[in-house]
Amino acid sequence: MSAAIAVGLGGLAGWRVLQRMEARHVETTAKDPLVQRATGYFRENLTAATSAEDLVGDYKMLQVALGAFGLDKDAANKAFIRKVLESDLGDTASLANRLGDKRYLKLAKAFQGRSNAGAASQAIAEAYVQRQFEKRVGEGNETYRLALNARNEVKAFAVRASSDRTMWFEVLGNEPLRTVFAGAFGLNKAVANLPVDRQLELFMSASERVLGSSSFSKIADEASIDKLVTRYLALSQVQANTSSNRYTAAMTLLSR
Repeated sequence: MSAAIAVGLGGLAGWRVLQRMEARHVETTAKDPLVQRATGYFRENLTAATSAEDLVGDYKMLQVALGAFGLDKDAANKAFIRKVLESDLGDTASLANRLGDKRYLKLAKAFQGRSNAGAASQAIAEAYVQRQFEKRVGEGNETYRLALNARNEVKAFAVRASSDRTMWFEVLGNEPLRTVFAGAFGLNKAVANLPVDRQLELFMSASERVLGSSSFSKIADEASIDKLVTRYLALSQVQANTSSNRYTAAMTLLSR
């Protein structure tokens, strides 16, 4: 098991420390022998001729490919992943295009767009290292892992040509990203039971209220991302402290 990355502090203070230490920790993660072997094997074996069947049939390669997109949990779903990788990306009805979680579409695009296999394998390997760093942070503090993921995902939205509605639907379909937005906006889990169009309205309205806009051309800048993440962390800490206080009060009553 990889070593957890802990900063010794919690809440916003710990987050600021983590940000200052991030580059060093990512470098250390990349040099970890297990990570080096995994990424080295992937770079050596991904070629332009590698088929979807080849990839899902090689567990070591599959681990890196899925890990790069935060889809580690699907390692056993080989038939499903093969269908994703073989999807016709030009067909809006294909599996990769229909899935609400667009991480699968990103995986398919990365796999199918590897005309330069060396560049593609390097990009995927670097994304894998970043995810491994985030996982190690998550072993020490899960909210920090989610915050790191959200920061990087939303930054990528800034250069996208998709409509705001399309990107908000991606937020709704991406559970880790949705968790941060919902937490920052103070939206409870019951919102997920509403029709998706109503969920979209609530998230966009909350974004206008909290971030000053629901347009990713504005909320994907550094200042807005920092506001989103710090608000999520602050409210998560308040919620954790409230739950802890309730537990302590309950135990005190029971011990009388």
